[in-house]
Amino acid sequence: MAKDPNEFARGILDTIIAKHDPESVKGKDAKKVASGLKGGSKGGHARAKKLSAKKRSAIAQKAVKARWQKSTQSKSSSKSSS
Repeated sequence: MAKDPNEFARGILDTIIAKHDPESVKGKDAKKVASGLKGGSKGGHARAKKLSAKKRSAIAQKAVKARWQKSTQSKSSSKSSS
C-alpha cells in the first residue's frame, strides 16, 4: 500500500481506467487484462450458483461471526486506549 495519499489515489485511478479501457494498461497484454476483469466479475455469481442454500447459509453465518468478532475487538481496544 502506498504511504503517500497521492500515490494511493493514482493507484485507484489506474484501476478504474484499466477496468474501462484495458488497452491503457502499460506493459500488459490488453486481451489478458480484459479477460481477467471479465472473469473476476462473474466468479462470485458462478460460485453461488453451484452452492446449495444450506452451504451458502453456513458461509454467510461464518462471515457474520467474523465481522462481529472483528468489530467487538476493535471497540474493546479503543476503550482500553482511552
